[in-house]
Amino acid sequence: MHINKISHVFTISHVAGLLGKTEEVLARIAETMEPEDGCLWVVGVGEDGVMAFTPDGIENLRELIDDAGE
Repeated sequence: MHINKISHVFTISHVAGLLGKTEEVLARIAETMEPEDGCLWVVGVGEDGVMAFTPDGIENLRELIDDAGE
């Protein structure tokens, strides 16, 4: 049995800064990503939630950015 060992995630705002893209561009590109691709929603008490990425998710997002020509 394969167990994912995710110890941390990065919010979309953090990843936007890392990749030099806007949150809007990343959200549009990442809308096709699934949790298995490393895209998650993090929700706190009284919050709507925020998109976040695992380290592997950031790599998958970079590939999608390259494929989209963004």
